Amino acid sequence: MANDVAIGIDLGTSYSCVSIIENGVPRVIAGESGDYIHASVVSFLDDGSVLVGNAAKNDPSLDPKNTIASAKRLIGRFFFSEEVKKARALMPYEIVEGPNGSVNIRARGRDFSLPEISALVLKALKMLAEDDLGREVTDAVITVPAFFNDNQRQATRDAGRIAGLNVLRILNEPTAAALTYGCGQAMDQRVAVYDFGGGTFDISILEIRDDMFEVLSTAGDTYLGGDDLDEQIVQWLARDFKKRHAFDPTNDPAILQRLRKVAETAKIEVGRQGVARIHQPAFCHDGEGRDLSIDATLTEAEFNRMAAPIIQRSFKVCDEAMQSAHLNASEIDAVILVGGPTRLPIIRTSVQHYFGKQPLTSVDPDKVVSIGAAYQAHALASQSGADYHLLDVTPLTLRIGTVGGFCEKIIDRNTPIPIEQSKTFTTSRDLQDKVRIRVYQGESNRADECELLGEFEFSGFRVALRGEVKIEVTFEIDTNGIVNVSACERATGLRASTTIQLSSGLSEADIEAGRQNNSDLPVAMGATPNA
Repeated sequence: MANDVAIGIDLGTSYSCVSIIENGVPRVIAGESGDYIHASVVSFLDDGSVLVGNAAKNDPSLDPKNTIASAKRLIGRFFFSEEVKKARALMPYEIVEGPNGSVNIRARGRDFSLPEISALVLKALKMLAEDDLGREVTDAVITVPAFFNDNQRQATRDAGRIAGLNVLRILNEPTAAALTYGCGQAMDQRVAVYDFGGGTFDISILEIRDDMFEVLSTAGDTYLGGDDLDEQIVQWLARDFKKRHAFDPTNDPAILQRLRKVAETAKIEVGRQGVARIHQPAFCHDGEGRDLSIDATLTEAEFNRMAAPIIQRSFKVCDEAMQSAHLNASEIDAVILVGGPTRLPIIRTSVQHYFGKQPLTSVDPDKVVSIGAAYQAHALASQSGADYHLLDVTPLTLRIGTVGGFCEKIIDRNTPIPIEQSKTFTTSRDLQDKVRIRVYQGESNRADECELLGEFEFSGFRVALRGEVKIEVTFEIDTNGIVNVSACERATGLRASTTIQLSSGLSEADIEAGRQNNSDLPVAMGATPNA
């Protein structure tokens, strides 16, 4: 068999999907129960094994404190960030601080980094592909939200490596979706990709010209998605429940987890049928052991009222992307929908109203990103190469820290990548033997309002009087959107050693330890329980 087999993985907040290209045709790989999409949920069982996917999400017997969902919302973030504070208040599992201000998950008495959690999902998808193909698979393209910063991209790549994958590329989700629609179609259009996923939202504007895919701009919110719609329904149900029974179901993690499942089902039902009748007898017990039931009707009008502010947030992001591309909505030829929540009528009608045209829906919005990733994986692994070209952009401005808590631009957001930019630094004191620089991503000139990527220290250059040593530092953003830094003393051409300390990143030792831990855990992706 050919050695160019590579898979495309859409590693989603709520659900993930894996695809492959066979004889030039994309195929989404299904599980043993026929499911094409798999919940990005990891449950640590008391026998030491791990259950991943729809079974882990839907089995009512599993312990919510040891069942991890929506980990993608936390990956690459800092423990002290607002997003992590929100998650700690909402999630039933324990979120603890890891090394260098990173985020860990505590389950069954063990601490796991976020890349280790995501690696378990990736490992299960890798096993699924291997079972289907009857051979080992190591090469993969993994997608991320276009608005992911460097830390989040690095953490996703680390997750792939821990899972035993050779990550050929980190690909932006909207770009992958555009590949699915445009590959081999000889399109000549400006396309908007509206990607409303489970936990993240992205909008990308692309120009497609004869299999040249050029991203003009991208914008996003990495804490906006279908989970927020679910949470609105959870709070609506909880208010009614408290009124009926004088009992708050959100105070018990296990009950709250079940309430979230009820809310997600209601969201899907109201989207399909225009009304959701929620009847759950003996949903839970109060302190005296009495059965408490849920009995409510969610109308489309009530749901739309809850959803409208959340969806409106997405259009503020769309405004940013359109302005960056120097376009208005009337200049967009086609709109592609990505993400399961885009099946909801309120989202489809809102998108149609914003862009003034009916969005494209011919490809399942849950599968479209994975298929595009598979196209890219096949192109990178195949000796024949791709018959199309991708020109992507960096979603965030790259900056360096300056005095007084400020930071200055090095590379602007929406700059085509790969790109490199150099800046010259001089020593600020006599006999200085190292230079330290803090690197940020963000749109503010205040360092504390941007994301700290890391602190870079350069040493090994000649020692001289203040200002005599000039060091040229080159900042590069590669095709994965990942930042690299190198340094050179200009007078001598001496390459200075570079020490990179990513504030929330994993070291090579951490990755190797994670890979070992990952291989030691028995992982299964079971069928969805009937319960």
